[in-house]
Amino acid sequence: MHFSSRLTGLLALASAVVAAPVRQPDPEVAAATRVMDLKTTYQKQILSGIAGRQMGCSAKNIRIRNEWYASTLDDEDKAGYIAAVHCLNSLPAKTPLERAAGARTRYDDFVVAHIEQTPLVHASGLFLPFHRYFVHLYEQDLRTQCAYTGPLPYWDWSLSYQDPRSASVFDGSDLSLGGNGAYVPDRPATTITLPGGFKLTIPPATGGGCVASGPFTPDKFEVRLGPVAYAPTGPDGGLGYNPRCLTRDLSPEFSNQTRPSRVLKLIDECQDLACVNAQMDMADGVPGGIHAAGHWQVGLEALDIYASPADPVFYLHHAQIDRVWTIWQGQKPAERNMQVWGTGTALNEPPSPNVTLDSMIEFGILAPPKSVRELISTVDGELCYLYE
Repeated sequence: MHFSSRLTGLLALASAVVAAPVRQPDPEVAAATRVMDLKTTYQKQILSGIAGRQMGCSAKNIRIRNEWYASTLDDEDKAGYIAAVHCLNSLPAKTPLERAAGARTRYDDFVVAHIEQTPLVHASGLFLPFHRYFVHLYEQDLRTQCAYTGPLPYWDWSLSYQDPRSASVFDGSDLSLGGNGAYVPDRPATTITLPGGFKLTIPPATGGGCVASGPFTPDKFEVRLGPVAYAPTGPDGGLGYNPRCLTRDLSPEFSNQTRPSRVLKLIDECQDLACVNAQMDMADGVPGGIHAAGHWQVGLEALDIYASPADPVFYLHHAQIDRVWTIWQGQKPAERNMQVWGTGTALNEPPSPNVTLDSMIEFGILAPPKSVRELISTVDGELCYLYE
């Protein structure tokens, strides 16, 4: 009887275990883990490629770029970075007033260059190399003009895809890039115009007003250029003087489009730059890939494809875009560092020649033109950095 009783109990327990639902792993956690594996592959490829170098970019002088939240970007680095941004926004502009009357500081020079080049460097084969060097030029000014010595930070929005308000970069502390905008109830949607004449309506989210906390509140930071892509537009096509506060409208709806599975799909499945660029802005044919949604989840200055560098988080967002591209390149560097795609105008309007490695990219007042070839690698020529 005793054996029979035990057997009956074991059978009952086994039945219960079989009947219990199997807990499925979180697909986004699995995707994030896979992205980390691909990142490790990229890092090994880069480091092995420069291991024997005695000149140029080498293991001795390569710079490491860190995520804002990561422990490797300490409080001193964050404070130094914020101070350098304010420094850049206090130095005199080099853009002539007759070219852009709204450009009053060196920080504004970058906004002007982006406004001017937008029709050429978005939805085109110049998009990724232009922004790679644009962020590099910004970093160089932070260092040479404003004595910043820490790592260039990036914002990995896949870590806060469920709600951007949880990202440390937006926590509103003195060691952030400012918080959300003040909530504006009953605010209408914003219609933005994209290159090619396409229009998109962005619904209001969790803010809408001036940044309410942190180092970029109205008493500490002023936006002077734009808007260009939405009404009411600024004077002189967005290049005139239009002083106002920095506004934000953090959106969990759009942050969801920067989830780890979206990043993984691009890195793991794209075999060419046509796919990479499509997934950046039109994921699976739908507007709002990781690049577009990275802007849209921040709002409102960030919604303006032309003048979006007005928001300091622009550079951390585009460093992350560059990081994704770089990890993708790092899976097959010999092949992917030679790839080009597309033409030299947004959506090929007006029609323009196909981009080649020798196509030149303009940077306005910021720097002389560069060829795509000069910007295709992060460890050759002028560039020398690695993403952690």
